[in-house]
Amino acid sequence: MIYLLLATAIIMEVCATLLLKASNGWEKWELGMASIFFYSLSGATFAFVLKSMNVGLAYAVWSGAGIALVCIASVFLWQQKFDIFAISGVVLIFVGTLLITVKSTVAIQ
Repeated sequence: MIYLLLATAIIMEVCATLLLKASNGWEKWELGMASIFFYSLSGATFAFVLKSMNVGLAYAVWSGAGIALVCIASVFLWQQKFDIFAISGVVLIFVGTLLITVKSTVAIQ
């Protein structure tokens, strides 16, 4: 259940970041306001996650997955080009997050 809440916080944070980009520097203020809404929901959900999960583990998964998902989404939404270094970075983030989640002893409290 705690990982489902963490995944929800991650998805909301990714949506917020993508909406902030789509707002074009707040020229489209409705998207900027939606971004603030999703950041708020993400933060509140993440706070519930931290009641049951080690902060180091939770933040590593939250930030790592968020970065990777935003990078991948930007390829489709804004035609961002990935070179070998960007692809390698996303893969390393994925592997690091997986290692922390699966193999680390700093798990759920």
